[in-house]
Amino acid sequence: MPFANTSANLEINPFHTASDVIAWIRKQAIELGFADCGVVSVHNPLFAKQMQGLKQWLEQGYHGQLTFLENNHDKRANPALLVEGARSIISVRMDYLQTPPKRRTVEDNDRPNHAIIARYARGRDYHKVMRSRLKKLAQRIEAMLPHWQHLQINAEAPFVFRPFSDSAPIFERPLADAAGLGWTGKHTLLLNKQAGSFFVLGELFLSLELPEGEPTTPHCGSCQACINICPTQAFIAPYKLNANACISYLTIEYDGIIPEQYRRAIGNRVFGCDDCQLICPWNRYAKLAVIDDFAPRHGLDSIRLIELWQWDEAQFLKSTEGSPLRRTGYLNFMRNVAIGLGNATADRQNITTLQNRLGHSNMLDEHIHWAIAEQKRKLC
Repeated sequence: MPFANTSANLEINPFHTASDVIAWIRKQAIELGFADCGVVSVHNPLFAKQMQGLKQWLEQGYHGQLTFLENNHDKRANPALLVEGARSIISVRMDYLQTPPKRRTVEDNDRPNHAIIARYARGRDYHKVMRSRLKKLAQRIEAMLPHWQHLQINAEAPFVFRPFSDSAPIFERPLADAAGLGWTGKHTLLLNKQAGSFFVLGELFLSLELPEGEPTTPHCGSCQACINICPTQAFIAPYKLNANACISYLTIEYDGIIPEQYRRAIGNRVFGCDDCQLICPWNRYAKLAVIDDFAPRHGLDSIRLIELWQWDEAQFLKSTEGSPLRRTGYLNFMRNVAIGLGNATADRQNITTLQNRLGHSNMLDEHIHWAIAEQKRKLC
C-alpha cells in the first residue's frame, strides 16, 4: 500500500533522496507482481545508438514482414516524443514460467504429438496484464507526490504517465538492459543472473525525473548453446537474428505459405519457440510466475495436435479469447497445426484427419498436402 498519510509520517518523511523514491517504487512493483524494475531517462543516448543497428538490420532484410519496424524511427530514437512531459521510463519485468524447465534440454522435443505453444502464451495475454498493473503502479506513485516535492524530481508538476508493453515504437530490451534488469544474450533476449530469461517486459513513462540505473555486465562468455540449438539456424551471428528463419516469427507473425525449407525444423511448434531459452544455462535460475494470469488455459500446456485440428473458427475464437494466440488468426494457426501433424509420429489416422480438412483455403491446402506427404513418407 502507498505510504500512509498519517500525522506521524508527515512529521518524519522517510524520503531523503531520489534513491529512496526508487526503492519505494521497486517495493510497490514487486507487490503488484513484477519481479524487478529499473529506470532510464527518456534522453538516454542509447536510443539514438540503437537506431544505427536497427537501420542496418532492416537494410539486410532480416525483419521479413515486420514492416512496422520501418516506421516511427523518430520516436524510437527519441522516446520523449511518445509521451509529452515524460522525463523517465520505469522498465519492469514479470516472470511467466509455470514449471521449472529441465536443465539444458529441449523437453518439447519429447512430445512429438502434442502442440507446443510458447510458455508465455499459454495463459492470458500478458500485454493486458502488464499495462493494467503498470497503471496501478502509476496510481500509487501519484498518491505519493506530495511527499516527494522537496526532492527536486519534478514531483510538484502535473503528473503525466503512460504504460506500454510491446505496444509502441520502443527499444524495449535495450532499455531494460540500460536500466539494469539484465544483459542482452546472444539469442537477443534479456538475461538476468538471478532469473534467466523466462520473463516479459513493460515500460511506464512518467514525468518524474529519476536517476538512471546501471547496466549489468554481460555473462554469456564463450557459450553459444542458444545459437547452436536453433532448429532453423536463425542466428546469423551472436546477437543477430534473421527473423525470416525464426520459428517464433514464422508461426506468429508470418502471414501465408511458410517456406518448405523450414517446415520439418518447425516440428510441432504451433505458436512460438522456447528452444534457445530452454537450452540456456542461466535458466536453471528461472523463477516461476507469482500471478495467476500466466496459468495455462484450455489445457494449452498439454493439448495434442489432433485436438487442435478439430477446432473450427468459432472454437478457435472462443478458446483464444484474451489470449496471445489470437494474433495468428484462424487460418495461420491451422496452417501451423498442419505442419505439426506432418511432423508428428507416423499414423494413418493423421492422414485421414488431414484429408478431411482439404478445400478450406488454398493456403491451408498447401500445408495439408505437405503434411500428408510427410506422414506417407514416414509410413513407407
